[in-house]
Amino acid sequence: MGFGKTPLKDLSRSVRGRRVLVTGGASGMGRATAWLFAREGAIVALTDIDAEGAEEVARGIRDEGHDARAWMLDAGDRDSIHATVPKIARALGGLDVIVNNAGISAKVPFDDLDYDANWDRNIAVTLTGQQAVIRAAIPFLTESDAPRIVNIASTEALGASAGFSAYSAAKAGVIGLTRSFAVELGRRGITVNCLCPGPILTGMTDHLSEEDRTTFARRRTALRRYGDPMEVAHITLSLALPAASYITGAVIPVDGGLSTRHA
Repeated sequence: MGFGKTPLKDLSRSVRGRRVLVTGGASGMGRATAWLFAREGAIVALTDIDAEGAEEVARGIRDEGHDARAWMLDAGDRDSIHATVPKIARALGGLDVIVNNAGISAKVPFDDLDYDANWDRNIAVTLTGQQAVIRAAIPFLTESDAPRIVNIASTEALGASAGFSAYSAAKAGVIGLTRSFAVELGRRGITVNCLCPGPILTGMTDHLSEEDRTTFARRRTALRRYGDPMEVAHITLSLALPAASYITGAVIPVDGGLSTRHA
C-alpha cells in the first residue's frame, strides 16, 4: 500500500476475532466495554465479583449473536486472579487485550472508623488487582501479534475530592503502574495505556441527584454534561486496535474537558 518511494504500512483497525478480557464487566464502563468489543467481533471474557450480573451481561451479548462468556472474579484476591486468568486464556485460546476496569469507590473521610478497611480494599481491588491481572496475562499476551493492555484510572488521580483519598491514591497508582509496565513490556511488543474517566453516568454516580449532576457538569466540564459509559468504551477500543501499535505509556483523560477547564 502507498505511493512513491515510501510504502505505507497497512494497519488493521479491526478487533474481530481478538480475545478480550474485561474486568468489572457486570456494570457501568465494564459492561459498555464488553458490549462494544463483542459487537465489533471480538471474543469477550468478562469478570466480576457479581457473578450473576456478569452472566446476565454475557447472556445479553450472546442473545445478540456475539461471543461473550462470564467468570466470577474478585479483583481484590491475587490468588484467585492468578488461578482464573489462565483458565480464561485457555478457554478463549489465548489473550490479545486486557481491559483493567474493576474498581470500587466510597466516600470515607480520613477520620472515619472505616477508613483503614476502605483503604485496604481500594488498594487491593483498584491497584494491586490491576497488576495481578497483567502479570497473570503476560504469558498469553506475548503469544499475541498485537497485545494490548488498557488500565482504567480516573480524573481523581489527577486532582482530588474530599473524602476519597483511598480511591485517589489507588487511581494515581494505576497511572504509575501503567507507565512502569509500558517501559518493562515494550520490548515484548505489549502496549500499556491508561484512561482517566471523569464524571460518567455509572453506578458510582447513581447516588447523586439529577440536579446535582447537572450543576456539577455545567460548572466543571467544558461539555457541560456527564459522559456515557459507551463514550469511554470507544476510547478503550481505539487503544486496543492492532493499528494502535505505537502508543504506550499514555494517560488519556476522558472527562468532557474537566481537567482542562479553569473557569
